[in-house]
Amino acid sequence: MYTSILSATMQGIKAIPVQVEVDVSPGLPGFSMVGTVNSQVREAQDRVRTALHNLEIPVPPRRITINLSPADVPKTGTGFDLPITAAILESLGHLPKGGLEQVMLIGEVGLDGQIKKVRGVLAMVEEARKSGCQGCIVPWENRKEAQMIPGIRSVGVKNLKEFLRTARDRGWEQMEAEQMQLVNNRGETADFKEIKGQLAAKRGALLAAAGFHNILLMGPPGSGKTMVAKRIPGLLPALTHEEAMEITSIYSVAGLLSEEMPWVSVRPFRSPHHTISARALAGGGKIPMPGEITLAHRGILFLDELAEMKRDTLEILRQPLEDGEIHIARIGGRYTFPAEFLLVGAMNPCPCGYYPDRNRCDCGEHEIRRYQQRISQAFLDRMDICVTTSAATYGEFRGETPAGESNLWSTEHMRRQVERAQQIQRERFAGSGICYNSQIPPGEIAVYCKTSEGAEKMLQEAFESLHLSGRACNRILRVARTAADLDGKERIEEEEIAEAIGYRSFDKHSWKQGDKL
Repeated sequence: MYTSILSATMQGIKAIPVQVEVDVSPGLPGFSMVGTVNSQVREAQDRVRTALHNLEIPVPPRRITINLSPADVPKTGTGFDLPITAAILESLGHLPKGGLEQVMLIGEVGLDGQIKKVRGVLAMVEEARKSGCQGCIVPWENRKEAQMIPGIRSVGVKNLKEFLRTARDRGWEQMEAEQMQLVNNRGETADFKEIKGQLAAKRGALLAAAGFHNILLMGPPGSGKTMVAKRIPGLLPALTHEEAMEITSIYSVAGLLSEEMPWVSVRPFRSPHHTISARALAGGGKIPMPGEITLAHRGILFLDELAEMKRDTLEILRQPLEDGEIHIARIGGRYTFPAEFLLVGAMNPCPCGYYPDRNRCDCGEHEIRRYQQRISQAFLDRMDICVTTSAATYGEFRGETPAGESNLWSTEHMRRQVERAQQIQRERFAGSGICYNSQIPPGEIAVYCKTSEGAEKMLQEAFESLHLSGRACNRILRVARTAADLDGKERIEEEEIAEAIGYRSFDKHSWKQGDKL
């Protein structure tokens, strides 16, 4: 037994330390690898042997056994190439014995000795810091990503020659503990004032951004649903440092970071095509990787043409929308990925898109019912806000918007309203673990959503006449709480309840009857 080197494998978004052990002993020449490794890891023996041969470092004809511990954790990927190479080099006397103790190594080794980038370096370096490692040696292309983690020194190497020099000179000790600074910004988006009319949609977007409420935009083609959705990111506040690091870790695991931009500085806006598969949306694979709902964490997931998506794909969203995370079970283990996102959906009311305008819609009642029933009531129940958009009139399209109204519905003005409302929420939920009104637990609705007598009576009448579920009632109160925050009110009044009920159009009307939405 010659050396132990910390590497890491991914379990969800967290990293697990893996000890690489090498034994070189007399016997029939061979190269065996144990420790629940897949074919990618097993192929490291050929990559490493060839790379050392091309560097003119002979590997003696002896029996080489490599163990990756803990043995019960599945290992995958090419990132174990570098620690395996280092262990062999130490056993052959090319590296000082024990010189890499408490150093995390990660990287893929090419046949020519080049060290290539791998995924998930950010999470691995963070785990190395928590494990008390003194430093990290990573591929050159991953160096900026690794250097984002404070409190641990990380050095990038381009090839095995450079790695040998760094290991012998202990080059990581000459690095600064923190070099890269994460720069957060809001990103550039189009302005809401460019949208003609659609005041109801703008108000709905304002509420959605202020309280992180899921919103459904429904209307005919060309009525501005996509325009509204793509402008909502401009209303959200800039990422905090903690949020940016969390999102960057996810994108690192997914392999979506570049050498030039090794961090995520703006809130994600994911807009997958409506033909997306359930696995691509939720995440998965033999060794599960983050899906679209995880890539949208702390940002927006925009699903256009909602009714055109497969029903079983949409149903996958029900649990993440409630829990803020997605659980994926495989034979090799159970994986949990974060999935706290703002869902923005857009759809037409019928196959042609123009119902209830019978001058343009020639869809039959059966077609309309079948089209609307592609989305289950259970899924719709998880949407806080439903806004019906209508085609702009010629006057709205060509007319000049009054200056006061244009500024009132500009992205800058709406963002300031959102920031004030979210500041109220931060003060209200301080120390509770809740960030937004949409996250208020059912058991604490009565604590945070206090209503006036008139508002309570109105909610009761709506509950009984519209046959609302308990979940729908709670969502009405959460939206009303956000509307009250935008108006600077401590208590929810009748106006806020009435507005929140107005956004439950799929509760007020029966889709099964094909009624006007």
